[in-house]
Amino acid sequence: MQWEVVIGLETHTQLQTQSKIFSGASTRFGAGPNTQACPVDLALPGVLPVLNRAAVEHAIRFGLSIGAKIAPTSIFARKNYFYPDLPKGYQISQYEIPVVLGGSLEILVGDEIKVIELTRAHLEEDAGKSVHEEGFIGPHGEASSGIDLNRAGTPLLEIVTEPVMRSAAEAVAYAKTLHSLVVWLGVCDGNMQEGSFRCDANVSVRPMGQKEFGTRCEIKNLNSFRFLEEAIQYEIRRQIELIEDGGTVVQETRLYDPDRGETRSMRSKEDANDYRYFPDPDLLPVVIDDAWITAVRETMPALPAQLRQQWQSEYGLSAYDVQLLTQDRDTAKLFDALLAITGKPLAKAAANLIAGEFASSLNRSGISAAASPLQAAQLAPLLQRVADGSISNKIAKDIFAILWEEALSGKSISTVDQIIDAKGLKQISDSGALETIIDAVLAANQKSVEEFRSGKEKAFNALVGQIMKASQGKANPGQVNELLRKKLS
Repeated sequence: MQWEVVIGLETHTQLQTQSKIFSGASTRFGAGPNTQACPVDLALPGVLPVLNRAAVEHAIRFGLSIGAKIAPTSIFARKNYFYPDLPKGYQISQYEIPVVLGGSLEILVGDEIKVIELTRAHLEEDAGKSVHEEGFIGPHGEASSGIDLNRAGTPLLEIVTEPVMRSAAEAVAYAKTLHSLVVWLGVCDGNMQEGSFRCDANVSVRPMGQKEFGTRCEIKNLNSFRFLEEAIQYEIRRQIELIEDGGTVVQETRLYDPDRGETRSMRSKEDANDYRYFPDPDLLPVVIDDAWITAVRETMPALPAQLRQQWQSEYGLSAYDVQLLTQDRDTAKLFDALLAITGKPLAKAAANLIAGEFASSLNRSGISAAASPLQAAQLAPLLQRVADGSISNKIAKDIFAILWEEALSGKSISTVDQIIDAKGLKQISDSGALETIIDAVLAANQKSVEEFRSGKEKAFNALVGQIMKASQGKANPGQVNELLRKKLS
């Protein structure tokens, strides 16, 4: 039997605000346990929550970026459950009327673009954190756990998709695109190690062609793209094997164990009724008028989707190129800055430079585009010298490596022209000089000449390689190909 996978994601994004969503306590990460928890966060008697305006504006900003409807009136609700790191015995969230309704996000899966429909995005407060470490001793000497309430009350935007993804690859592509967007907007810092961006995956399977959904399991708190992919793939296999062996999938919440590469049952999955949602009497409805929405819209940067469409249309770049160029705002700014210097004709060359040497150098150095030691002013001449025939693409890569090392070391950065002159890297484009090199190579490689003339095209490439080697990589490749074919014809 063939099976169809059905996946929906719920993503918790911690909002970049200086204070918590309902109190004035700091949201700074890394402070000592319980040093950033005020009476509101601790649920002490007599205190009342006060909504953080910045959190609402972040939600509006996100909603506008995905083409969603912003609810003119939004209501906060109490989500009732008991857990040691939830002092109030309930979480302030949204249920019936969230701030953001609908919307969609385009993702690139392989070479295909797919639209992921979103259900909603709602504001809520984060819970505290249970700390299970050695050294916590109970009153009778037993092993115990600690509770850190610094995180309690941190503003979250929970972003929920429709169950429209059909593979782990699609889910990861969506999560990466969403991560890029919320960081781009300044809504979230995107730090997955600190828990700023974490996903819950709802996974089910059904026979191919069946309309009804299968029983879903929710995998909680996946804080890396690799764990997200591995957890979904394991859960798909587990459910299919269980059904094919005559078993039944039980609706439940599961955790992913990365050490063992498997999910395990955590608790039976609750439905909305189990949480007894009701409007929070301590918080008034949030009224969001057109003037407020307009004010937020005016503060927003150009969106990745807009830039992708513009750059594909104006510069003829591929979907892959523009996806890579818009992975973060600093990369997009670098591309724009390069074209401001070099002009439209070098758009593809600029994209290749950023996707190639620039991206790989960032990865090797373990830094982001924002921390790049090289700027457009240093890189643009590299593109221009390749375009005017002064250097080859191979030499350009060597020069980039020199520039990068100089910049990282804090030395004075040489110009591209200074490096070309100092190392004698200027491309050989003089026909007479090239013919001399070609003649010498042909004389020394008669076997390859004979093989080419007998129809072996690979022999031609071997001869080109020998010519480039003899010229120390400085021969103009285009001219070499043209002159060599003439001599061999």
